Amino acid sequence: MESLFAIAASPPACSPSAVAQAVAEQFGLAGDYAPLVSERDQNFRLVTADGRRFVVKVTSRAEQPETSDFQLGALLYLEDAGVETPAVVRTLDGAAFGFIASPEGRHRLRVVTWIDGECLLAAGINAERAAGFGAALARLDAALRGYACPGENPVLLWDLQRAGDLRPLLPCIDDEEIRQVVNGAIDDFDAHVVPAALPVQAIHGDANPENVLVTDSGIAFIDFGDMVRAPRIFDVAIAAAYLRCTDGDDPLPFIRPFVAAYHAIEPLRDDESRLLFDLVRARLATTVTLLYWRLRDRPADDDYRRKSLQVERTASRFLAALGRMGRRRFDKEINKLLNR
Repeated sequence: MESLFAIAASPPACSPSAVAQAVAEQFGLAGDYAPLVSERDQNFRLVTADGRRFVVKVTSRAEQPETSDFQLGALLYLEDAGVETPAVVRTLDGAAFGFIASPEGRHRLRVVTWIDGECLLAAGINAERAAGFGAALARLDAALRGYACPGENPVLLWDLQRAGDLRPLLPCIDDEEIRQVVNGAIDDFDAHVVPAALPVQAIHGDANPENVLVTDSGIAFIDFGDMVRAPRIFDVAIAAAYLRCTDGDDPLPFIRPFVAAYHAIEPLRDDESRLLFDLVRARLATTVTLLYWRLRDRPADDDYRRKSLQVERTASRFLAALGRMGRRRFDKEINKLLNR
């Protein structure tokens, strides 16, 4: 399965010295390098002698060139959109990317500016921050509405449109109860979401609290590696799936202000809001399935595996909490927010 290959491929393994040399020669930047955890690419933080900071990305060979073009093009498209995102650093020759060789072959080499801020997860999610997040995501989606590029349909299992592709991985879930809940969420996705005709555009595709930064000026978005052309409501649902509350009887204290703030800027259609219950659960099902899959296929000392375990351990509990709440009560709460 092509989508499995893309997500299963190990990140590039270029030496920091080779990356430093390539960046110095092609981008004219030098300094200290520190590795950053990444799923598919090899990333570094670069700090120059004068204190400037950048993210250096050695792109996985599993990523098609047109997909990289789509991601870089989006950042360039957003430069004057009033949304805080990383800026593309061009090579000395004016190109949006360079190249670096490794034993695997040739990789694209990308550099973007570092954004100062604290990730939303570390800052702590409360109702006020959830509302700010919703408003910022609405502005991002509004800015991306007119953007298009030939690489806008990458094959990725994280693409919520491909939720049905998770079925071959369900045997990796060794907890029978969780597996049944996940399978039910995918069934509902196939039954309710797949037939729907929804507004489609380029979306971030992974606005989780580690890709959302709380900055001095508000909210910034980083890591556009899961960008895709998809229904707009998917961006809302993906983000909402990370606004988890598993304490008490109310799982929506953060989702309510988030959705309300988004809707105030980018009004949601009736057919979009009706699918939020299915979409949030489908994203959680994706998270749970890929987590169990990594437990089997990633080595115990893998940094991304450890990070996933820490960040995603609440996903199955939140999926169960939404199941207990039920579609009728969820829809009632959302409709109340949208004055319907």
